[in-house]
Amino acid sequence: MYIAQQLKEKNIAEYLLYMWQIEDMVRANGLDMEKIKANIIDRYGISDKEKDALARWYEDIIGMMTEEGVKESGHLQINRNIIIILTDLHNEIIASGKEPFYSAAYFKALPYIIELRNKNGKKQEPEIETCFEALYGIMLLRLQGKEITADTQKAIKEISAFIAMLAAYYDKDKKGELKLED
Repeated sequence: MYIAQQLKEKNIAEYLLYMWQIEDMVRANGLDMEKIKANIIDRYGISDKEKDALARWYEDIIGMMTEEGVKESGHLQINRNIIIILTDLHNEIIASGKEPFYSAAYFKALPYIIELRNKNGKKQEPEIETCFEALYGIMLLRLQGKEITADTQKAIKEISAFIAMLAAYYDKDKKGELKLED
């Protein structure tokens, strides 16, 4: 909960990846609060009051996952909304033509995005979501200690740079500092 709040303020991309990880951790614990308390919450060196607040946060996550039908797979609407917002922002930046470095990063990542969309069969999926799925997949592979090929590392480097730039533009936009119109 505290990590999520901090990440949401500092870096929207890291926040989204973190929230996807939270969804998976909740699923790994069978949406069972007792397991979540034992396997996650109790491992934090925090006060009982903070543990109670964290437990309520996880209970809310479980409730939303149940209500939204994403107990086994998929993402919460609050997380899907971030993809929508980032996709809209991405489209605005590209359409404006005012951010050549952003466009360059996007076009460097685009062949990898297309390749991933062709491989996963989700050709209608927003490109930004494809990028996040790739970043999340790599994160999971690294956590599992699995080898990542040189070609995959190259693709992730370009996608990561692109998403980092998008996250920075999101932050500028949120602060009212992004000027895409004349």
